This record gives sequence, C-alpha cells and structure tokens, in this order.
Amino acid sequence: MKQNSLVVYYTHSANTRKIAEIICEKTKGTLFEILPAEAYPADYDAVVKQAKKEIGAGYRPDLATDIDVTPYDVIYVGTPNWWSTMAPPVATFLEGHDFAGKTVVPFCTHGGGGMAHIQRDMEKLADGAKILAGLDLYGNGGSRAEEAVEGWLKEVENDL
Repeated sequence: MKQNSLVVYYTHSANTRKIAEIICEKTKGTLFEILPAEAYPADYDAVVKQAKKEIGAGYRPDLATDIDVTPYDVIYVGTPNWWSTMAPPVATFLEGHDFAGKTVVPFCTHGGGGMAHIQRDMEKLADGAKILAGLDLYGNGGSRAEEAVEGWLKEVENDL
C-alpha cells in the first residue's frame, strides 16, 4: 500500500494486538496501542461487568497514550467487540482527533458477535473520514489470521 498508514488498537486479551501487528507488517505502517489511563481488570467477569456499565453510560476513559494522526492518510482502528460496539478507550481516541480527509478502516476481534455495530459507531465518531469495510476475526484469528488479513487488505486497497 502506498498510503502513509497508522494502525491503532486497544486490546484486553492480546487478540486485537495480534491482528494489529499483522496489519502493520503488511501495510508497513506505524503501530500504536491505545492505553487507558487506568487499566481494566484482568479478571474476565470483572472487565465484562465494567465494560457493560461504561458502554451503557457512554463513558469515555482518559487515555495514557496518544498520537498525532495528522501525518497519516489511512488509519486502521482495532478493537475488541464489547457489547456489540468498540471498547470505550477506542471511542475516546476517535472523539479526540480530527479525521477530516482521512480514511478509517475498522477491524475487530470477537467471541462470536462479529462486527456488530462497530463500523457504524466508528462512522459516527470519526467525523469527516471515509470509512471502509472492516474486518472481524473470531478470537485472534487462529492459524488463518495472516491469510484473512492479507485477503481483506487486498479488498481494502481497491477502495483507497
């Protein structure tokens, strides 16, 4: 891909990180991990309970990390599927930047919910961006993750 690419992601269980790293390698982009100022609990039940509450309230956590998106043409945005949408730190990131004239390409990892409302919700928060078709992978994509990412990137490249 010829565009200057940024691959941003939030991960809780490392699944989304794996996919982000593959995308970054294939696009020769810059990799950036979105980190909330206060980490989510490691315990699965605790994080599920907290995420459900935060998403229901429209909560936007403070972030410990940030990056200037200005130099990038294409921004791949990765998140786990939490309650049919993106994790709150990803929403904070999207609301905190100007995406006018940028291309945003969503990707997510999930435990059975697919893309759900993630793409639609990203469109609302990445105001002014062209949003391309996203990729969703179950878990970390397993042994076919790299093949799935490569096929998806070829499709995306046609829309850039």
